[in-house]
Amino acid sequence: MNQNIPQTLKGFRDFLPATMAVRNYVKNVFIEVFKVYGFQPLETPSVEYASTLMGKYGDEADKLVYSFEDQGGRKVGLRYDLTVPTSKVLAIYPELPKPFKRYQIQPVWRAEKPQKGRYREVLQCDIDTFGSSSPFADAEIIAVIYTALEKLNFKKYSIRLNSRKVLQDLLDKSGIINNQNTVLQSLDKYQKIGKEGVIKELVSKDIPQDQIDQLFNYLKTAQPDENLKTVFTAIDQLGVPQNKYVFDPTMVRGLDYYTGTIFETYVEEPKIGSVTGGGRYDNLVKTLGGPDIPAVGTTLGLDRIVDCIIELNLLPNLSLNSTTVLVANFGPETINQSLKLVSDLRQSNIAASFYFDNEKLGKQFKYADSLGIKYVAIIGPDEAINNQVTLKNLTTGNQITIPQSEIQNNLL
Repeated sequence: MNQNIPQTLKGFRDFLPATMAVRNYVKNVFIEVFKVYGFQPLETPSVEYASTLMGKYGDEADKLVYSFEDQGGRKVGLRYDLTVPTSKVLAIYPELPKPFKRYQIQPVWRAEKPQKGRYREVLQCDIDTFGSSSPFADAEIIAVIYTALEKLNFKKYSIRLNSRKVLQDLLDKSGIINNQNTVLQSLDKYQKIGKEGVIKELVSKDIPQDQIDQLFNYLKTAQPDENLKTVFTAIDQLGVPQNKYVFDPTMVRGLDYYTGTIFETYVEEPKIGSVTGGGRYDNLVKTLGGPDIPAVGTTLGLDRIVDCIIELNLLPNLSLNSTTVLVANFGPETINQSLKLVSDLRQSNIAASFYFDNEKLGKQFKYADSLGIKYVAIIGPDEAINNQVTLKNLTTGNQITIPQSEIQNNLL
């Protein structure tokens, strides 16, 4: 028995054409928005030195980095995110004009337990601004998130903002001095497990009950710091409605490199976790051996966003196939004219496909319909003699016979 059963590695996915149509559409929307806001493209290698990646995210995230030794005995790893590799670029090329605004769309890998909305390979779509400490740079990132989600027809979502400085103040007031990171790790799960779940976890970590009580008392009255207030004002001026964002003092963002403003976006349905996440990280470039360059940015989680679009049918009119017309194969007698027709259509930037095998027209119609191709063009013996083509609209069932020179005018 053949034991070589084809299968995809757990946590990884194959994307068939229908899904790829949505993914490509979303990616193109992102790029369009990024360019409008003045961001430039950048790419970095899939593999980095382990020393570049490790120690930047926190103990829990470091465990999820795919790390290994290459054939040269070097300790390397697959990138966990795009922020650290890009900060490495700024450390290597400090002469880049500042502020340096870049967008980057590339896969990242995380060795975590797969579940809905959480995969081991995801395509991250990042924007970052390097070289400015201004709260207006933070606000612009929020405006990009809002613009992109609106263009994708998202309606029920909330951009939640907080600040690491607000969180530090909460910890200090609560008397939590020695276990700050572990407390923040638990608070970071607030959206998933709720208040009672966080309290239970803090108790299991031997955090004194009075400190836990103080923390949640201060959370009730927490207010944005002055920098965050300026960010909110700038967000308003950039056209983001106030019902699309909210101050959330329980939001942490678990990665260690954040230093100031932090933000995440949640959709009401489906329950899939955050679809964007980011913040300010003013020390990362310096940590990687570069100059002291402040930075702020976000990831727009294409995989989760596409999952939401498909589940909620947010793009009902999206064409799943870009091909406009299938040129049928009527047989050897007219094959040359059919090939010339498909070539002419392509030279005119009309997406055209040719049916390679000489099979019954009914089967060719069925094939075109299965792919969502609207038109089938047929050149039979009569059409060939008269330099004509029969054009069938598979949506309406209507067909017309016209001069071949007029086909482009009839492909609407």
